[in-house]
Amino acid sequence: MSVKKKQSLAQLAYDRIRERILKGEYPPGSALSRRKLAEELGMSLLPVSEALQRLDGAGLIESRPRAGTRVRIPPKREVLERYMLREALESQAARLFAVNATAKERDELRRAGEQLDKLYQICDEGDNDPEFLYSVRLKHVRFHLRIAEGGQCSILQAAIEREQDMLYNWLSDRVAQIRPLPPRFHSVLAEAVSGNDALAADEAARQHIRYAQTQLVEVIELPSSDRWRRNKKDDQAD
Repeated sequence: MSVKKKQSLAQLAYDRIRERILKGEYPPGSALSRRKLAEELGMSLLPVSEALQRLDGAGLIESRPRAGTRVRIPPKREVLERYMLREALESQAARLFAVNATAKERDELRRAGEQLDKLYQICDEGDNDPEFLYSVRLKHVRFHLRIAEGGQCSILQAAIEREQDMLYNWLSDRVAQIRPLPPRFHSVLAEAVSGNDALAADEAARQHIRYAQTQLVEVIELPSSDRWRRNKKDDQAD
């Protein structure tokens, strides 16, 4: 097999496994078997192993000697710290958006907020189709990135893109399925940020992130650390 073909297979395996994780087909805590994944994807173990190494590096999965591989469950402390960082980054992005965004960007953000609220309302009404939920999750990420882009600070934008971890968005959206979001949750943020008051935009972004953090910690059971024990499901994870 050529190096190029091997790399393309590893990339394909990475993309497919990542998508399944982010769609909730492999929820946090699920054991992952290299052999089973290779069979499902119709590949050898080598590209699947390379894909899992990348996913481990990206923080989506974790492996332990003699305990196997599983979809990662971030510990509570990490969740709190990641949301503290997101609050700092996104509140600054909101301030910059309020000052620097064009009229077109402001209109687009307001429309995106309204659309997102409608989509989450559909979710609240019982549409649990994985493909639909995944598309909503992507729009959710895109909504926040619009604010970063409109702030016109490329370094800040890049930092926010790095923090838009899809696993955290999966967990956040899982909370939304259990406990519906407040009415007009994203529209309220969009309206505040697309105004001309930088302080109001800053505060709205902080409240938005804090609410998401609080709900996630209250609803999702999170471990106190990264440590985890071998269980029966992990026996088939190699």
